[in-house]
Amino acid sequence: MADKDKRQKSSEKQSMPRTKVKFEVYGEEMIEKEVKSSGNSGRIYLPPNWVGHTVKIIKVE
Repeated sequence: MADKDKRQKSSEKQSMPRTKVKFEVYGEEMIEKEVKSSGNSGRIYLPPNWVGHTVKIIKVE
């Protein structure tokens, strides 16, 4: 694929409007937190008893 085509597809993805979707999730506990900056990424601290368990992260805003 030509570089021009790649740039065009990349800009199309960025300009697409985001729509809300509904998730139905079953679990044992829920925590609502704000993501904090950590270097080049974001970080969320969770309770130590969650270590080793599977979690699902959903961006709500």
